[in-house]
Amino acid sequence: SDLRAYAGHMVKIEVEVDTLKQLEELLTLDGVDAVLLDNMTPADLKKAVAMVAGKLTTEASGNIKPETIRAVAETGVDIISAGYITHSAKRWDIGLDIA
Repeated sequence: SDLRAYAGHMVKIEVEVDTLKQLEELLTLDGVDAVLLDNMTPADLKKAVAMVAGKLTTEASGNIKPETIRAVAETGVDIISAGYITHSAKRWDIGLDIA
């Protein structure tokens, strides 16, 4: 089915996949703009980028850390989502008391 018919022409459609098999199925659909490649190894990310062959924007997510981000970037993905930036942030409790 055409996803664009449901979302309209102004909405970007991104689909999350966890495996190369899911990506293979996704590439048969019309109307998808981007794919989120979740929790894949750098080797699988590199394969995924080759499979997409520039047809979609590729985004890597999941298990992205300072020590893994370079290897992920070297796979050729377009975007890297690094949740560690917010997951590991220290809280700072500030009270604003106005009398």
